[in-house]
Amino acid sequence: MPTARPPAAAPLVAVPVPPAPLPPRTNAPGPATNPFVLTPPPGPIATPAPAGAPTAAAPVGTNATPPPVPPPPTNTFPRPAQGWFETQIVLDRLGFSPGSIDGAPGNQSHSAMRAFQAANGLRLTGDLDEATRAALLLSAPPLTSYRVTAQDLARLQPVSKTWLGKSRQSALEFETILELLAEKSHSHPRFLRSLNPELNWYGLAAGAVVTLPEATRAPPAAKAAAVLISLGERTLEALDAKGHVVAHFPCSIAQRVEKRPVGDLHVVVMIRHPTYTFNPEIFPESAEARRIGTKLILPPGPNNPVGLVWIGLDKPGYGIHGTPSPEQVGRTESHGCFRLANWNATNLFSLAWVGMPVRVVK
Repeated sequence: MPTARPPAAAPLVAVPVPPAPLPPRTNAPGPATNPFVLTPPPGPIATPAPAGAPTAAAPVGTNATPPPVPPPPTNTFPRPAQGWFETQIVLDRLGFSPGSIDGAPGNQSHSAMRAFQAANGLRLTGDLDEATRAALLLSAPPLTSYRVTAQDLARLQPVSKTWLGKSRQSALEFETILELLAEKSHSHPRFLRSLNPELNWYGLAAGAVVTLPEATRAPPAAKAAAVLISLGERTLEALDAKGHVVAHFPCSIAQRVEKRPVGDLHVVVMIRHPTYTFNPEIFPESAEARRIGTKLILPPGPNNPVGLVWIGLDKPGYGIHGTPSPEQVGRTESHGCFRLANWNATNLFSLAWVGMPVRVVK
């Protein structure tokens, strides 16, 4: 399995933690005590600083048909969400991720809806029924105007197509401003194009104004008590001490069944802006890996193979991490780890703590 590590960080020693029973996922009242025995640390987790800055841009193109642009919102808030675009916005703001926001219903949106309904004692329809609409209140406009900055443009640089080339870069940053803003707004690039049909994405300068979905999330009020990963549903959920879902994310799992761990694990290390160790032995299908025959260290960045954060587990080589391809999250494609969109992995990082139980179920 790939490994991730912070640049120039001291080695971290994992302390084995005996497994504890996971509380049932429920909305019934329960005791205020934490059944996991372990408690989150009271203060923030110290993490390494991000890597340095890149320089040039590269175009992004697509042949897919964009979804319809959402109707102009009203200016009265709070109000019930109108349609799937606003529904995705509210769900995402609350930490029930529908995947990349695209204004169209899909499996991940319906899954996020069911998780929200379960957390609020509603009937599990997965649809925007009247009771759910009344509970899904939009508290602020769903769209915002963003002005592109010189700092945004200075970050951009092409990403090499080879492992060796990636290892020689200063960082694995965003390639285009479209990619950067799609990740910033938790959105699908096609959807941003449909929201901004007049823009020339290949020539945006500092000061250009772009319409984005407003998907800013409030910082979590407390650490989660545990994580529950469902291989069948391809979801990762953070639970509180009573078993209530406090965050829900689409999740990619291992392509090969024998690489999917089932049972009780624990978080042993948490790293922001990790490097990535490319081990050619893990990629026998790669002609380049067979040709290189040696390990490589890839620099940090949003296009690093493990994204912006690494949450290592007490099964060697396994972890929960981000990905440079958020639109592909939810597939069976990894070598064993659990992939989230970078924005969801970062959200989980703020909820997690070293020692936190992680249960993987079929």
